[in-house]
Amino acid sequence: MSGRVPRSGGGRASGRLPAPRDRGASRRLTRWLTRWLVLAAGIGAWQLWASWHASPFFPPPSRIAAAGYQLWFSGPARRLLLTPAATANLLPSLGRVAGGLAIAVAAGGPAGIALGRSRALDEVAGPLVHFARSLPPVALVTVFIAVLRVGTAMEVAFIAFGATWPILVNTADGARSLDPVQVQTARVFRLTAAQRLAWLILPAAAPRFLAGLRISASLSLVLMVTAELIGASNGIGYQMATAVSGFNLTGLWAGIALLAILGYVLNAVLLAAEHRLLAWHHGVRALATGT
Repeated sequence: MSGRVPRSGGGRASGRLPAPRDRGASRRLTRWLTRWLVLAAGIGAWQLWASWHASPFFPPPSRIAAAGYQLWFSGPARRLLLTPAATANLLPSLGRVAGGLAIAVAAGGPAGIALGRSRALDEVAGPLVHFARSLPPVALVTVFIAVLRVGTAMEVAFIAFGATWPILVNTADGARSLDPVQVQTARVFRLTAAQRLAWLILPAAAPRFLAGLRISASLSLVLMVTAELIGASNGIGYQMATAVSGFNLTGLWAGIALLAILGYVLNAVLLAAEHRLLAWHHGVRALATGT
């Protein structure tokens, strides 16, 4: 025997495997970098193609970005860099989207819970709901103009109508998927209607409600532009229509790019809120799947 005592904890650090949390962070960083590199490559390809062909219909992204900056974000610092065009068009459009979404949430959320938890109500009102949500909102814009006249009230009502259905249908599906065992347990413990709503129904409906809200948020931008292109006196859609009438295609593309950025930011904000509010849901699902 040599009398050597094996070392119990002084192994070289290079032989250790990375912790699962470190591997997860590395994968997320890789996905994030890949996503933005693909986007940068697409923009670069567009820049090269547009510069080579010099098409008046497809200006290069550099000109689009410069036009958007001059149009909306070259104002003084005391006004948060917003130009008069931004305050006159960008802010009203965002206000209409926010108003329409607020009405859609207030109407679609409670109605979806009621339809999802009441079989009798679903049998009576379900066909009407599915008929109404099958109507293309864009086809009804002239009806809204005839009833409410051109103005902010018409535009907000038009956005609210189209944005309500994804929230309502998804919320109803979530409320309908409540575990029957949980319902029976709540009855055994004699929970009140308010307690069942707060502890069972709302947690079951929340994931689908938030998924519907993200769909409605994207749809509300489409409906906002549609309403403003047809009969508004301000807004992003109005400014895009003005650019087309003046053969300013770079200004038109600047409006399209701004809508894409707004849609991405709005979806990212709602997705981050969903992950934060539903952290418990993702944890339970991870335990159930063993991941």
